[in-house]
Amino acid sequence: MTRYTEINAKAIDQWVENGWVWGIMITHDEYKQAQNGIWDMVLTPTKPVPHDWFLPYLKNERLDGVRILGLASGGGQQMPIFAALGADTTVLDYADRQLENERIAAEREKYKIDIVKADMTERFPFESESFDIIFHPVSNCYIEDVYPIWNECYRVLRSGGILLAGMDNGMNFLFDDYEKPLIVANSLPYNPLKNPEQMENTKKYNGGSIQFSHTFDEQIGGQLRAGFFITAAYEDHDKEPDTIPNGIPSYWATRAIKSV
Repeated sequence: MTRYTEINAKAIDQWVENGWVWGIMITHDEYKQAQNGIWDMVLTPTKPVPHDWFLPYLKNERLDGVRILGLASGGGQQMPIFAALGADTTVLDYADRQLENERIAAEREKYKIDIVKADMTERFPFESESFDIIFHPVSNCYIEDVYPIWNECYRVLRSGGILLAGMDNGMNFLFDDYEKPLIVANSLPYNPLKNPEQMENTKKYNGGSIQFSHTFDEQIGGQLRAGFFITAAYEDHDKEPDTIPNGIPSYWATRAIKSV
């Protein structure tokens, strides 16, 4: 039987083929701008990550020699910027097209990156305390159980290392469409593997992928339970056309530190 993570990887490959916004790599000009200290990146759809979230590793708008893992961060968007800032980069993703974009960007800009195809629901293929920063954009909505993700992030980070994570807060799973008046169509938790009706729904509305809602306890409490200290956070909305313009945020972003 095909695992749901393999179904999701193939779905994302098709989205990239169709021009998915999170599968469009940065341009050469954006790479050069980053080399000159002009850069931003996102964990969630719209709000840039504050540069001070990268402290104390960020020095003079550079990350020279800092070991960074892009967790489910393929696509050629964030990792090229980290490379332009001088970081030692590794990306882990399960979608072939997202990893291919990383290869193309690295070849175009002539930088080194370790490209790893792996399922993040399994033990990460890295030694303990391998990285200074983990950059984890919104992606655990494709994973049923997030607790092992936080535990593995804690394991592979060095003491004092930083986990930067973007997360769906569950709001997007309540509605099938956003025509007014809004109608709550689904209950939470949203777990198609345990709910046949939700399985039919996710096939129809989520582009062939199998997605999951997660609670505050799982997302924030899970990081704390793994041993992290959360030092900063913000909320964010979807890109335009927004699901609920200027209304209810759909995403969280957190900065968490592994205890020294």
